[in-house]
Amino acid sequence: MNKHNKQSRYVKTNSTQFHFIYTLIQSFRLHILHFTHIISFPNYSFHETMSLNLNIIFFIAISLSLKSIHSQPVKAPTSSLTCNGIFLSYTHTRGYPIPPINSPNQPYRFESTLTILNNGLDELKSWRVLVGFQHEEVLVSATNAVLGDGSSLPASVGNGTVFAGFPKSDLKSAVETAWDVSQMEVHIRLVGTQFGVGAPNVPMPNNISLANDGYTCPLPTFEGNNQMQLCCIRDPSSRTNITVEDQDGDLIIMYDVIRAYDTNYWAQVSISNHNPLGRLDNWKLSWEWMREEFIHAMKGAYPHAVDTSECIYGPQGRYYRDLDFSAALNCERRPTIIDLPPTRANDTNLGRIPFCCRNGTILPRNVDPSKSTSIFQMEVYKMPPDINRTELIPPQNWKINGTLNPEYQCGSPVQVLPSRFPDSSGLPTESTAIASWKVVCNITQAKQGTPGRLTSPRCCVSFSAFFNDSAIPCSTCACGCNNSPSQTCSVTEPALLVRPDALLVPFENRTIETLDWYAMKGFSVPNQLPCGDNCGVSINWHLLSDYRGGWTARITLFNWGETDFPDWFAAVQLDKAAPGFEGVYSINGSVLPGSNNTIFLQGFPVSNYLVAEKDGDNPRKDPRVPGKQQSLISFTKKTTPNIDVATGDGFPTKVIFNGEECALPTMLPSSGCKMNVATSLFGLIILLTLLLMH
Repeated sequence: MNKHNKQSRYVKTNSTQFHFIYTLIQSFRLHILHFTHIISFPNYSFHETMSLNLNIIFFIAISLSLKSIHSQPVKAPTSSLTCNGIFLSYTHTRGYPIPPINSPNQPYRFESTLTILNNGLDELKSWRVLVGFQHEEVLVSATNAVLGDGSSLPASVGNGTVFAGFPKSDLKSAVETAWDVSQMEVHIRLVGTQFGVGAPNVPMPNNISLANDGYTCPLPTFEGNNQMQLCCIRDPSSRTNITVEDQDGDLIIMYDVIRAYDTNYWAQVSISNHNPLGRLDNWKLSWEWMREEFIHAMKGAYPHAVDTSECIYGPQGRYYRDLDFSAALNCERRPTIIDLPPTRANDTNLGRIPFCCRNGTILPRNVDPSKSTSIFQMEVYKMPPDINRTELIPPQNWKINGTLNPEYQCGSPVQVLPSRFPDSSGLPTESTAIASWKVVCNITQAKQGTPGRLTSPRCCVSFSAFFNDSAIPCSTCACGCNNSPSQTCSVTEPALLVRPDALLVPFENRTIETLDWYAMKGFSVPNQLPCGDNCGVSINWHLLSDYRGGWTARITLFNWGETDFPDWFAAVQLDKAAPGFEGVYSINGSVLPGSNNTIFLQGFPVSNYLVAEKDGDNPRKDPRVPGKQQSLISFTKKTTPNIDVATGDGFPTKVIFNGEECALPTMLPSSGCKMNVATSLFGLIILLTLLLMH
């Protein structure tokens, strides 16, 4: 360190210490003087003397303090001052056991504080901090923050969680505030329950880290046994020009305030699908009001429950005494919103909103751009202290799901530049929102049986091939099972092999045929038969033929549910075989744009319905018949000369139906039980016939 830097550090430290001591003494002096005033002194000269003595004491204290500053060696600044980036600290303040006492896994209350301080040059936009909780923590309350995954409190966070700022989501820098720490720093006070860590041990997380892009964070260091801290700095290798407007996801929700008044405002909510394989059917959207707001009116959508009781008996009813709450729609802290049916699209009161009223269907843009967005508007009433037209705070903890669709996890709303809309009158101008927030939602990738997955898959895949006369059905409990003790089937036994034609029959009607098949083949049958797959949709992938120049497969989709699937689509990932894709003959098919291993399938406009299951011709004796779509798919080996179709390259590694990833079998058909070679030749003849017809 050069002489100039040493002197600069010395002056900065001295001025800081002097300011601190001076402020402390002045505060103490005012308190003592206040005390002498409130006590009744009959002798005025005594009071005067007390004041004089206090001044002498303060003068001596200041003199001694200044002498101490100059005579003692300069101490290094605290870690927060030496950090030239984002300073994070986590401090466990206290904890104690709570009932039930002496249980095998004793619960304890814990209280802690998470601190974020921006010591960098730039403003920290939409801060997010990861806390690696590891003691089965249940978080009960958090000030100045919400959970980044949209969960409401209390919430289980034992596997770690990300906090996002609310209502203060941005932290300014010292440069732009002249070191106004109130704008640079935020403290999150946490209260919750943890299990198994009692005194003298401290239930610390295993890590804390800044979750914002563009920063690198080291491992935290400990101060004692109850505090960890670290300093995250800008990553010079990361892109620095990424803005919140650039952030993309599988689903984007915009919350635009389009009209604002002192007590209420109108917001427009738009849901846009940005994933070529994502989809929502009968979407349900929910969020959490954080400031006691309530919904008074809506257009283009409607609350799932019309309920204003919480307003009538709550603070809203006391504040809005003259408001007719029978005309309001919903006062729940977490309302659930649903789309309107097409019959309401032109309704004067509820409809006439672009892209509304499709029963909650949102398709990928590559399927139908006009159905890739849903929009609705709502009138929101506010509560004190937000009775001002400029006090606009979006709801938090957004969640969205559909009936047979992937799971989405949504982040916190991030304020962006106000949205612009085409003029409704047709003029070549644009109108601008008063304020806009963006919510990014992404499809969760967790698989069945992992903690990240909230539900089981809702579709499954079976495999069969020309070289094996047994089909591998969907796995046992592929879409979940009822673990009731009264259950007569096994949830752990592997699914029994079946004849390929048995896949056309509902699971409950296959037992006799399957047992006969096992007896004919000499296979052993387990004492307890396996449970079914319990999936609403199943897809069979049948390897039909394999010859020198190419090969063919047949895909069949079955709908075992009671609901039709309009505008259905599927995607098949073939890691090595997709480059040889030639064509599909009964439905639409093409290689997914931007991919070299995925084939995208959908029905023709006249056959884009996968109808529901229905009764057989004779319901008394015939099994129910699933809705079905089927097509042949042909491949060439010219572009994939080294492909080994039979041993695995001809089978999908991932199958998606209506955005939902389907459960795959755990094994492939083997060539141990080969059928007659004529079967393969017959498949080739079918292919040539279809090609001539096409």
